[in-house]
Amino acid sequence: MRVYNSKEWFTATVFFHRSDTFRKLTPFLILMALYSWGIAYWELEYLKLSEKSWIKNITMVHSLLGFVLSLLLVFRTNTAYDRWWEARKQWGTLTNVSRTLAYKLNSFIDEEDKVSRSFYRKAIPMYAETLFNFLRSDYTKFMLDEREHPELKKLDEKKHGPNQVASLIFKKTNALYKAQQISGEQFIILNDELQSLTNICGACERIKNTPIPLSYSAFIKKFVIAYSVTLPIGYVFSMGYFVIAAVPFIFYVLASLELIGESIEEPFGVDADDLPIDKISFNIKKHVHEVLEP
Repeated sequence: MRVYNSKEWFTATVFFHRSDTFRKLTPFLILMALYSWGIAYWELEYLKLSEKSWIKNITMVHSLLGFVLSLLLVFRTNTAYDRWWEARKQWGTLTNVSRTLAYKLNSFIDEEDKVSRSFYRKAIPMYAETLFNFLRSDYTKFMLDEREHPELKKLDEKKHGPNQVASLIFKKTNALYKAQQISGEQFIILNDELQSLTNICGACERIKNTPIPLSYSAFIKKFVIAYSVTLPIGYVFSMGYFVIAAVPFIFYVLASLELIGESIEEPFGVDADDLPIDKISFNIKKHVHEVLEP
């Protein structure tokens, strides 16, 4: 995610950042300008149609469909932003759950139990890291610190990483309970936090694996293209060769809204508009290490 000043107009309007839609649409804008010029030349110079031609009435259809198209695009961008914001809330919840679990364990575990403290100090941030890798389909090996943890080396990167880490944390917590190092009440308190980890993972998987329905997305794209390519046919009588500039601009606005929706509906990628889950994971690790100092 790119951090920027939302009140800065000059930078936002003059400079192009990596995810700017103008870069992606430039070839299509050029093609649309050439197409508009061809339609204008064909109707005005070749066919020599006058303003009395019935073709100019096509603009009435565009006026009616323009409102419908705007509603579709607004719904499209709002739905995509809801997915982006829901993903951000889930990772905010993961941050809070990790902190809560860390300071509760810091209070429950004896200060002399360096082994358990070191385990949770590594395992809690590891859940965020494995979830981060899982959502971005980056199945990297888990790096351990100098202290040996044989139970962590049993991780199989071909399986569901977050589930493996959550299972290890729960097994360790259950072992502490059986060894009477934590009470039953404390085990129940910790169980609520551990269950929240899986709930967050499931919510993120739901966002990642449930995109906008294909039929809806395809219909909007077809609608935008059909609406744009038919614009110069009727408006050439009132605008003349100015359609060469007007039609590509209208297409740019409509297509940009669709591209923005496509960009933000996948919040776990590496684009400038995606969530900085790598930075969030780093902050979780930093804060948990501060709480569970050995």
